[in-house]
Amino acid sequence: MYDLETRRRALALVDDGHSLNSVSHLTGISRAAIGEWRIRIEPLQRTSDCVRCAIPAVTPSPAAYAYLLGLYLGDGCLSRQPRGGYALRIACSDAWPGLIDACEGAIRTVRREGSVCRVQKEGCTMVTSYSKHWPCLFPQHGPGKKHDRTIALEPWQQAIVDAYPWEFIKGLAHSDGCRITNWTTRMVGGERKRYEYPRYFFTNKSEDILKLYSDTLDKVGVEWKVTRRGKDPYNISVARRESVALMDRHVGPKY
Repeated sequence: MYDLETRRRALALVDDGHSLNSVSHLTGISRAAIGEWRIRIEPLQRTSDCVRCAIPAVTPSPAAYAYLLGLYLGDGCLSRQPRGGYALRIACSDAWPGLIDACEGAIRTVRREGSVCRVQKEGCTMVTSYSKHWPCLFPQHGPGKKHDRTIALEPWQQAIVDAYPWEFIKGLAHSDGCRITNWTTRMVGGERKRYEYPRYFFTNKSEDILKLYSDTLDKVGVEWKVTRRGKDPYNISVARRESVALMDRHVGPKY
């Protein structure tokens, strides 16, 4: 447990322009700890088995939470259980076993007290965890489909996304996104040749979730554009070479 003064000195180095990695090297404090102090500097004092119900309320492992939040907004849901409590279910395609492992790992990191199981469905695995406190961690839960109601982040969630934008983008991309290879043809020296280029797509019916994705892309310097189905926004496309390179560095294809 680091005292408050140690935490302030570490954050002062970050404010002076040092990277998290360099501050970690200089102080011997883990990068993850310094990152969490950017969300909340005071030592944790839990008075509840739920970190959001604790006084003061916090979120454990904010980087893992940012990724899990993206997965939840894309392919996740909460459902009330007959005996009380809630089930968090995130649908992961069986085509991407690495995604299933990453999803389970994020749930275990964010909610250490709970158990996680995998429920096999046709073509997909429902990564599932039970807790009465899941709505505390995902206040976007509500009746009906996400695209039929308002989806907005709470201030504490937005602070985490601001601190860990790439983890949030990765969670959304791993749920409702993909990396594909497009192709076109062009004339070169009088001969028509095939030209291939990588591209990222994110597809969601909720305009609110599309905006959360695009706003976060703006913050990390990724250029994007909207493609529409009829009058409604439907896809967010990232195709410019520099932006695709950024996405490859921090997100990458599903695996």
